[in-house]
Amino acid sequence: MAKLYFYYSAMNAGKSTTLLQAAYNYQERGMRPMLLTPQLNTRDGVGTIASRIGLKAMALAFSQTDSLLDLVRRNHAEVPLACVFVDEAQFLTRRQVFELGEIADDEGIPVLAFGLRTDFQGNLFEGSQYLLAWADVLSEIKTVCHCGRKATMVLRLDEDGKPVRSGEQIKVGGNESYVSVCRQHFKQGLAERSSPTLPFEDADFA
Repeated sequence: MAKLYFYYSAMNAGKSTTLLQAAYNYQERGMRPMLLTPQLNTRDGVGTIASRIGLKAMALAFSQTDSLLDLVRRNHAEVPLACVFVDEAQFLTRRQVFELGEIADDEGIPVLAFGLRTDFQGNLFEGSQYLLAWADVLSEIKTVCHCGRKATMVLRLDEDGKPVRSGEQIKVGGNESYVSVCRQHFKQGLAERSSPTLPFEDADFA
């Protein structure tokens, strides 16, 4: 039975790298994956999934009004799909998350969604909220705060590197605009970019 998976994390945890590697594994075995990415994700160009380590692949860009179920059904009718991958899944709408479940349940196609859990104010994104509620399998991809603890939150930074506490929920940006931190440093509003006090392999991920 196909399942809906949600892989979530703070920023810079390797979500896109994991997605692209998994999609490549399907392709290497002669199986066809479908890659989806929101049109809102313009950081690397519309319709592009790119990782910080240089991996990149083209994907079908969709808007928040598109039916993902219809998109998948049309593509599946042309050439059978082995799996559907969704990048930046926090930008999905409630309806689109529901459709991902239908893709798994009705079409029998596994769906792997990758995204942030919370925004820069510590609030759930709409897509993440319903993926956490409805996905069959939840899996955290871990990264580290500058203090060496597990980073679970994201701080938005202004041009001077100071934390921003208000504004629109969605603002596309990279390391110049966001930093991943633990809950303690999220609350304190600290966003130092110094090296962790502990080696990455010794960081406290408990």
